[in-house]
Amino acid sequence: MNNNFKKKNLILFAGAASVLSACATQSTPQGSYNTLQSADMIVTNAKVAVMDDKRTTAEAIAVKDGKVLRTGSAAEILRLRDAHTQVIDGHGRTLIPGLNDSHLHITRGGRFYNSELRWDGVTSLKEALRMLKEQAERTPKGQWVRVIGGWSPYQFEEKRMPTIEEINEATGDTPAFVLYLYSRGWLNKAGMKALNIDRNTQPPNNDSRYEKDANGDPTGVLLAEPNAMILYQVIGKMPQLSEEEMINSTKHFHHELNRFGLTSAIDAGGGGHTFPDDYEASKALATSGDSSLRISYYLFPQKAGEEKQAFEKWMVNNKASVNEDIAHDHGYELKGGGEYMTWAAGDFENFLADKPLIKDNKGWREATKEIIQMHVDKGWPFRQHSTYGENTKLIVDLVDEIDRENNGKIKNEMRWAIDHGETITDDTLREIKRLNGGVSVQDRMAYAGEYFVERYGAQAAKTTPPFKKIYDMGIPLGSGTDGTRVASYNPWISLYWMTTGKTVGGMKLYDKDNLLDRDDALEVYTSGSAWFSNEEDVKGSLEPGKYADFVLLSDDYFTVPEEKIKGIESVLTVVGGKIAYGAGEYNKLDPQLPAVIPSWSPVKYYGGYHNAQKPVAK
Repeated sequence: MNNNFKKKNLILFAGAASVLSACATQSTPQGSYNTLQSADMIVTNAKVAVMDDKRTTAEAIAVKDGKVLRTGSAAEILRLRDAHTQVIDGHGRTLIPGLNDSHLHITRGGRFYNSELRWDGVTSLKEALRMLKEQAERTPKGQWVRVIGGWSPYQFEEKRMPTIEEINEATGDTPAFVLYLYSRGWLNKAGMKALNIDRNTQPPNNDSRYEKDANGDPTGVLLAEPNAMILYQVIGKMPQLSEEEMINSTKHFHHELNRFGLTSAIDAGGGGHTFPDDYEASKALATSGDSSLRISYYLFPQKAGEEKQAFEKWMVNNKASVNEDIAHDHGYELKGGGEYMTWAAGDFENFLADKPLIKDNKGWREATKEIIQMHVDKGWPFRQHSTYGENTKLIVDLVDEIDRENNGKIKNEMRWAIDHGETITDDTLREIKRLNGGVSVQDRMAYAGEYFVERYGAQAAKTTPPFKKIYDMGIPLGSGTDGTRVASYNPWISLYWMTTGKTVGGMKLYDKDNLLDRDDALEVYTSGSAWFSNEEDVKGSLEPGKYADFVLLSDDYFTVPEEKIKGIESVLTVVGGKIAYGAGEYNKLDPQLPAVIPSWSPVKYYGGYHNAQKPVAK
């Protein structure tokens, strides 16, 4: 996968002749249809992008027992139906393999989804503040209004952040917190009162602060410089949803992800998110067969200096790669450790502050080496968050040392990866390739690129990260969002970013030599991401025998003008041969969800991501 020996020019859907040619490459002889089992589901009259090595295209797809039975011409595939086959007309729409986010905080996102007001996709600050005001008016006493990331000031017509005065005016006596990435937050007056923050309150560390006015009183602006613990603390002190509400919230969040064509995700743990206690909602859906996504998850230690104790406990009490989902293969599995091995080896991606260098963190190397060695001994995959090239080099050099001390076990037997890698260097990439590691990239620059350029310059931003070079080198490459805080969870923003090089505000970051073709970007988001959970043999393409995880799109991803990529949604999402989402002409097929709870939830009134280009039925 992800190598420069693959054919990279997608054959666009030209007509029946090319479809028949594509069908001829499959193994089942034309005369043997009567010996095949009949299909459970057929989608016909579609433009099926199989996304195999040959970039095969077809008119129809047949599903049996949750897996792809065959793709081919409409006439051929319809011969596989019987009286029990569900036949769906694709209305000429493009059908692709299900998207797979290689780095998404999906469990934490689901846990909080119903309690959060999303500014994702909102196009004006005026509208965002109006939503904030409305939500403050309906939020009951004892609860908070919270906008927890997923937006950029450059997505707004006004091209600016809100002021604390505007937030106070909109929210009044209701406690409120607005987060921008892991860079800064705004606490309104009611929120500061609720948390007892005054001029004597000290920040949690020397790398964060409360902004003060001329009189020495806190304004309500919280600054991570660059350590985000001051922001984590506020989020952690707000009231949580009940267990019933969290299960409901997680189900609605999964459905929201299905709305954008996601069928799989790799959970990257996250701060303020403890295993196993905070995973109960996701586990409940999986063990009841009620999850609409395949999830692999990694474990993230919560306390700096206590990583060893956390991993020792987890490794004694849990086995990796054990599926707990009763409805889907590889449906809910613990995979390994990350995205942090240790906090001392991590660097916050706050481009509004100076870069943190892990070499300045006392004992980072010894502590991180001990934790990685534990993973090597146990055979657990591992991943490490690393933003800046100086830090990534030190981490990869450490992995190399541990590999040599273990007779090549890491490069020969294990899966390991660097997450993010915005300023990773060519030399470090060569070392990752030699050690058979992978790189998982996310569209954080789409939300913070303007601030990176302001601090480091446009030239430095041109390969942040160098995903085209990673792809061409044949290094396993997966893509994702890092949602829900430092970016939105919408995968189409990530695909837009990789193919256009633009931020959500329209700034052009990359030249052509750091852009992926649309078919290559889709490969990275499907089979590429599957490598990171060791599932590339069972999902990521629509070849016979692989999982029947696929999506009918609102617009043709391969041909629409580039600005329309951001507005693409699913009109039909299928996971394991079962419909998980339906919209437009497939609205009646959409599974019935329970009502959103609690009754004041922002999701009940605004939904999640705001998309002005809603899918239209054909």
